[in-house]
Amino acid sequence: MKLSIKPSLFASLLALSGAIAIGGLAGGCSSTPTRDSTGEYVDDAITAKVKAALIGDSAVKSFEIKVETFKGTVQLSGFVDTAGQRSAAARDAAGVAGVKDVQNNISVK
Repeated sequence: MKLSIKPSLFASLLALSGAIAIGGLAGGCSSTPTRDSTGEYVDDAITAKVKAALIGDSAVKSFEIKVETFKGTVQLSGFVDTAGQRSAAARDAAGVAGVKDVQNNISVK
């Protein structure tokens, strides 16, 4: 017994399966309310590494520095006591793998 499918039905099924495949690929890297996108995950990992570098540097008051990352650019903000601490924080952040640029918005008290 030979099954035959109308060409218009076959074309519709093929178009539908293609649309589902493309939608899956396009949505595969986007975030959801319960899951970060690939870019957000990488930024979060860089932020964690920068915070660890700041904590490991005794010259920096790491608990008063906020770190945010977007597409490899790290933004530092907060307060420190000296210009040396400000410079050390920027140097620590720039030394982390994956950091493309550092925006040092740290204020000296």
